[in-house]
Amino acid sequence: MSSPASARRSPSAPPRSFLWARRVFLTLLAGFVLLPVYVMVSSSLKPLQDVSGRFRWLPSGLTIRPYFDIWQTVPLARYFANSLIVAGAATVCSVAIAVFAAYAVSRYRFPGKRIFTVTVLSTQMFPGILFLLPLFLIYVNIGNATGIALYGSRGGLILTYLTFSLPFSIWMLIGYFESIPRALDEAAAVDGSGPVGTLFRIVIPAAIPGIVAVAVYAFMTAWGEVLFASIMTNDTTRTLSVGLQGYATQNDVYWNQVMAASLVVSVPVVAGFLLLQRYLVTGLTAGAVK
Repeated sequence: MSSPASARRSPSAPPRSFLWARRVFLTLLAGFVLLPVYVMVSSSLKPLQDVSGRFRWLPSGLTIRPYFDIWQTVPLARYFANSLIVAGAATVCSVAIAVFAAYAVSRYRFPGKRIFTVTVLSTQMFPGILFLLPLFLIYVNIGNATGIALYGSRGGLILTYLTFSLPFSIWMLIGYFESIPRALDEAAAVDGSGPVGTLFRIVIPAAIPGIVAVAVYAFMTAWGEVLFASIMTNDTTRTLSVGLQGYATQNDVYWNQVMAASLVVSVPVVAGFLLLQRYLVTGLTAGAVK
């Protein structure tokens, strides 16, 4: 006769040993993931002598002085503003252009439609460093010919990031717009709405998760980029990804300030990601399934 505990257990339930093994594995995985976070937080609260040599798991003392010194050692506020302006402008431009382009591809037929979509996707096959020298020469020649300073300016960096985020944004929104029933467009047309009105009143509200996912992708592409930011900027337009190198001098590296600055500049990105996580997951899965 079976015991009450075994009777309550489902025949398809995994054995208890498997459950314990899974718990141990997930605990070890969580510790492995959180270990770098502990190193960053603890190092940002240590005196410089505790992080200059061998790493100490337990600090000899705690101080919040690095969080005040980071603003004086390098112009971190200016770098933060530059990154925010460049990443924000690149995101807005990428989303605005991608919405119109994806709507046209998903709703209309025109000559070269297939070639356009394949070309847009094929641009993701090439490494970014391949475009570094051509963009540099183009910006310099444009500046010499017209006087428009693209090299070393925020505008030039915004255009650079736009060339990388826009193709993928268009491709992703095409898949999301195609998942929206065309019956909604037809119903809007019956009510007297034109193509532009249908886009803003019907399609865009229904595609908010996909648009948010594209916006997050475009922002992250510009926010943490290092290669082009190190070449296309100067002391005035330098962004955070390059400006953090200023904590390293010829004699020493202010590791406690590096960790403190990294945590401070990560807060807006992490907070924004957590707020938009629901839309991001919905947008990515919808585009992938389609």
